[in-house]
Amino acid sequence: MAVDYAVIVVYLAGMLAMGWWGMRRAKSKSEFLVAGRRLGPWMYSGTMAAIVLGGASTIGGVGLGYQYGLSGAWMVFTIGLGLLALSVFFSARIARLKVYTVSEMLDLRYGGRAGIISGVVMWAYTLMLAVTSTIAYATIFDVLFDMDRTVAIILGGTIVVAYSTLGGMWSITLTDMVQFVVKTIGVLLLLLPIAVVKAGGFAEMRAKLPTEYFDPLGIGGETIFTYVLIYTFGMLIGQDIWQRVFTARNDRTARWGGTVAGTYCLVYAIAGAVIGTAAKVMYPKLPSADAAFATIVKDELPVGVRGLVLAAALAAVMSTSSGALIACATVANNDIWSRLRGAVTGGDGAERDEVKGNRVFILVMGVAVIAIAIALNNVVEALTVAYNLLVAGLLVPILGGLLWRRGTAAGALAAVAVGGVAVVGLMAGYGILANEPVYYGLLASLAVYVAVSLATRPTDADVLAAWRERLAGRGAHAETAPDADPVAV
Repeated sequence: MAVDYAVIVVYLAGMLAMGWWGMRRAKSKSEFLVAGRRLGPWMYSGTMAAIVLGGASTIGGVGLGYQYGLSGAWMVFTIGLGLLALSVFFSARIARLKVYTVSEMLDLRYGGRAGIISGVVMWAYTLMLAVTSTIAYATIFDVLFDMDRTVAIILGGTIVVAYSTLGGMWSITLTDMVQFVVKTIGVLLLLLPIAVVKAGGFAEMRAKLPTEYFDPLGIGGETIFTYVLIYTFGMLIGQDIWQRVFTARNDRTARWGGTVAGTYCLVYAIAGAVIGTAAKVMYPKLPSADAAFATIVKDELPVGVRGLVLAAALAAVMSTSSGALIACATVANNDIWSRLRGAVTGGDGAERDEVKGNRVFILVMGVAVIAIAIALNNVVEALTVAYNLLVAGLLVPILGGLLWRRGTAAGALAAVAVGGVAVVGLMAGYGILANEPVYYGLLASLAVYVAVSLATRPTDADVLAAWRERLAGRGAHAETAPDADPVAV
């Protein structure tokens, strides 16, 4: 596998080189956290697709195809649907706000009293997303080098933390664009056709597998509904996704670039399910469905191609991990630490090096992510807790703020608190992996939001007026991006 090793080493070295290049561009808070809000449609589309299609979408998507057939596409398909909904209905308004975090948006909409609680919930979500992405390095490096789990997590995590810390969003954007190209070539153009051919073609696959493997709804209606609730709605409100929207040059780029990325996700979902179905024909008795991707790559692909496809899997994991890491650090610094420091010092207004501060937070959060990833065993449960808290706690106040003028700060705070507490209590009762906690937690959040908002005074007219100005892109603090940039294609 010397050639395959060489491909991987060159790829990893390239990631670090781009981190160094990004460091030379990230001279301001805007450059470091949101790439100066300069990305044009092509780069925006590629990086947005890269962040949402991580290890779960690649390795997990193939595993679901192995287990359920074509209906295994639904998990990744609902991610694509969420990105399409965000891009078509909300991205233009989000981009015009010119903020850095979801909590800043809530402060603008509700008058500055909803941010820190929502920041804690969002921080927990982004932290666990980064952790679960980091754990996936163990699987890939085990296939590549038969490497110890802890060493693999440290190696992969260190590379991501290094280039993220150096250049912030510029480094992550550049590496994600490369990762998008590698994933497209490795998974869609190489692994997909090779897997189908090795399995004997679609006719042979149909002959050897049960009919339910080709039923689009074979995975079950309740499972599909849960995927929509968690992943489609999760795409609408996650800090890691919003922070990419903030990088768009203008609202048109956010809308159309995101639509292209969402459509790409739908294609990627179907490809993963087909690859998994083909793997089921070739390896009907694997010990684990999640082993399907690594097995078919290791046993069926020629030298060189195998290295590129493994690099594609590594790219998928790195893009999600780096995006979650910078989102986690941004929330920790801007929404939690800055507010607590301001409360203690009384907001003394002292000038600080904000790039250096955010760089330190990425480094600290990165070390914490690696440590938690080494200690954590049950990845699925950790990610389920994170998504349940995100959807039950923040979906209603965020969408309510965007869609319902009568929503108030008291209603938003009550919705975050009740939804979060309810989903935690229900997970304790029903079990972490049960569907009921997020169903009932979301309903409780909605009921409390409406009831408390109607029972309290409407949001101050001046706050709403300032909110509308920002939505229209005319806010006093709105930044103006340059018309062109040599890398904002």
